Amino acid sequence: MSALKGNFFVTGTDTDAGKTWVSCRLLEAAAREGLECYGLKPVAAGCEETSDGLRNDDAVALLASASVKLSYDLINPVALRAAMAPHLAAKLEGRTLRASALKGYINGAIMTRRADLILVEGAGGWRVPLNDAEMLSDLATSLALPVILVVGMRLGCINHALLTAEAIVRDGCKLAGWVANDLGNPMPALAENIATLEQLMPVPRIHV
Repeated sequence: MSALKGNFFVTGTDTDAGKTWVSCRLLEAAAREGLECYGLKPVAAGCEETSDGLRNDDAVALLASASVKLSYDLINPVALRAAMAPHLAAKLEGRTLRASALKGYINGAIMTRRADLILVEGAGGWRVPLNDAEMLSDLATSLALPVILVVGMRLGCINHALLTAEAIVRDGCKLAGWVANDLGNPMPALAENIATLEQLMPVPRIHV
């Protein structure tokens, strides 16, 4: 796989589709080619208290795979304790998530350290709520970054992938490519499902 270059937003067909795993592999491929790269996880739920403060496993993994080592707070500026939808986890802490604030964090990190490859990883899928009026897709749209869609290969993934791809394009974002992520669970006709997606998806598959 030739390493990607540029800035991308990474979303998935669902929670646990494997966005972080794919993002880490893309970062590692870029690092092997000598490129400067890092990933951002602007909002993360399910963080654990450590001696260094709240930490999220996905954000820590992105940091470990990057060739550019940013501070944790730049990578994951909004760390929420409860392992649930971000808007609900924020509400438990008396906080309100705003797309404009998250965009500011992301742009601040990018301005602080430019790189050959920067991945901005979402939370859950494309239509995850941020608050009563905004979705995570509003953040992705405002950033105007091309989108990489991670498809968790499980029963129902063809429908989920095609609907998500349609939503991304309808929202005015560029779909840069998609990844078929084998989740490690036996899936009947895995190769055939991937072949079907290769035929039906509007953009090429990215191999990791």
